[in-house]
Amino acid sequence: MDKGRFAVPAGVTDWAIAVGVAALLLGTGLSGPHPTGGREVIGASLLALGGLALAARRRAPLAVLAVTGLCAVGHQAAGFEVLAVSYLVAVFGAVRAGRRTVTLAASVGLPAVLFLTALVLQDGSVREVAAQARSTLEIAWLIAAFAAGEAVRQAERRAEEAEHTREETARRRADEERLRIARELHDSLTHQISVITVQSEVAVHVAGRRGEQVPEALLAIREASREASRELRATLEALRDDDTTPPRGVDHIPHLVTRFRTTGLETTLTIDGDPHTVPSAVGRTAYRIVQESLTNVSRHAAATVASVLIDYRPDVLAIRVDDDGTATRDTAPTPGLGLLGMRERVTALGGRLRTEPRAGGGFTVQAELPTGGAS
Repeated sequence: MDKGRFAVPAGVTDWAIAVGVAALLLGTGLSGPHPTGGREVIGASLLALGGLALAARRRAPLAVLAVTGLCAVGHQAAGFEVLAVSYLVAVFGAVRAGRRTVTLAASVGLPAVLFLTALVLQDGSVREVAAQARSTLEIAWLIAAFAAGEAVRQAERRAEEAEHTREETARRRADEERLRIARELHDSLTHQISVITVQSEVAVHVAGRRGEQVPEALLAIREASREASRELRATLEALRDDDTTPPRGVDHIPHLVTRFRTTGLETTLTIDGDPHTVPSAVGRTAYRIVQESLTNVSRHAAATVASVLIDYRPDVLAIRVDDDGTATRDTAPTPGLGLLGMRERVTALGGRLRTEPRAGGGFTVQAELPTGGAS
C-alpha cells in the first residue's frame, strides 16, 4: 500500500494546530480572571490571533514569532493572564527553520517586555510583579521549545543528507550501468552491423559494374544496415552522455535546430520570455525533448516544416515542437521508446508532457519543466 497517498498536506496540519492552539488560549483565558467590556474583546481577539498566526509558521517563521510575542504583550496589557503557548510553538518553528540567533534574542527580550508591561499596568510591589511575570513565561519551557526545534532541524538535515547520498549513489550506479551497456553494444553489434553494411555495399557496387539489375531485397538490406548503423551511433552517444562529457542543454538547441535544417526539414526556433539560467537537469531534458521530437519528425512524420518554441517563464521552462506531418487524431502514432523516454525524463523532474496529433494535422509535443525559480 502506498502510504504517501494518504499523507495529510502540511497546510492542513498547520491550520489544525493553529485552530487548536487558538481554541486552547481562548478557553483558558476566558475561563480565568479577565476584564469585561471592550478590553475583553481586545484581549480575546489577541489570544485568537496569536493562535491562528501559527498557520504561517513554516512560510514566515520570524513574522509569526513577532506576532505571537506582540499578542502575548497585548493581551497582558488588556488585563488577561499571559498565555505564551502560541509563542512557544513559534519558537519551535523558528528554530526548526534555522533562525536560532534571532529567536534567542527575541526569547531573551520578551520576558523583560512582559515584566515592564506588568510593572506599568498592574498593582503590587516590584517583587510581586517579578514573581508573576516569571511564572507566565517559564525559562524552562522556552529552553524546551528551543531544544525541540533544534533537534527536529538536525534530524531533518540528516535525513536530507541521507536522501542526497542515496540519490548520488543511484545516479552513479545508473551511469556505470549505462556505460556498461554502451560498451556491450559497441563490442557486439557495431562490428556485425558494419560487416552487413560493407557486404551489402560491395554487392550493390559489383552488380552495378556488371550491368546487372540490383535486387530490391539487397537495396533494402543496404538501407536498413545504414539506418541501423546511424541508430546505433545515436544510441551509443546518448548512453555515453554522462557527467564525464559536457552536458547538452538549452544553449545547444539552436545548433541542434540548424543541424536538422541541413537534412531538408524546414525548422524554425522561437524563444519567448527572458532567457535565464535553468538547472542542468532541466536543460538536458529540454535538449533531449527537442532532439527526440525533431528526430521523429524527420524519420516518421513525412513532414516538411517543424517549429520549436522555448518559453522562459518565472518558474517553468516550456517547450513545444510542432510539425505539419501526416499524423491525425485517427492515425495517432503508437508511443515508442523515444516518447516513453521523454515522459520518464519529464516526470522525474516533476513536470508535464503532452504528445498528441494537432487538430489541423501534424503532431505536437509540449512539455513544462519546473525550474524552481532559477535565475
